[in-house]
Amino acid sequence: MAKGKVVLKLDDDISTDIIYPGRFMATVLPTETPQFAFADNTEFNEALREKQFPAGSFIVAADNFGCGSSREQAASCIKGYDLIVVARNFARIFLQNSINVGLQMIICPDIEADEGDELEVRDNKVCNLTSGKSFAIEPLPKARQAIIDAGGLIPYARRLLLERAA
Repeated sequence: MAKGKVVLKLDDDISTDIIYPGRFMATVLPTETPQFAFADNTEFNEALREKQFPAGSFIVAADNFGCGSSREQAASCIKGYDLIVVARNFARIFLQNSINVGLQMIICPDIEADEGDELEVRDNKVCNLTSGKSFAIEPLPKARQAIIDAGGLIPYARRLLLERAA
């Protein structure tokens, strides 16, 4: 269960160039990518870098979040701030990159929320505590969710290997 405020609301077709501009592609380490999250939205980027949002805060987007190039940094820079992305749907490659790095994301086809709204995730739905409305979640397959829950593909694989070695 997660609970937090919407810190950014986005429209359709938010590309990886908006999330992580291409001019920063030389920076690839997950520990370094967060500083460039939404770099061209200077106000939001500055708020992120100044840690104005607690872990578990939400980004809410419409359709096709993460479209464009296949850069993994777009997922890792968001994960670096422990933000949760709720979108109507995700671009296919971004979805897989997000799973691989352990980014918490929620597919919620009917989500309605604005910046400042308080959301809570429970019982396979997103509850907008501000508006009083609830919206069904489209769950990920269990194997994909297990990777996210483990913190990403590497921690997931490490855990499986350790379990098998025991």
